Amino acid sequence: MVLHSPDLPKTGYALEIDGRIKTEFSTKEGAERGALELKRRFPTLQIRVYDAATQLRHDVHA
Repeated sequence: MVLHSPDLPKTGYALEIDGRIKTEFSTKEGAERGALELKRRFPTLQIRVYDAATQLRHDVHA
């Protein structure tokens, strides 16, 4: 089953936590810094950074 999120940002970056878009950032560095901080605090969560320009996601590993 393919899940579709209507809340994907059109510009910038966003954090995807357990499959749901939660926070948007204007810079890649800000998004990655926020993702790493969350991953360190909650290592069991699946955290990805979504790039609106390329429409791609990448996993974050602490």
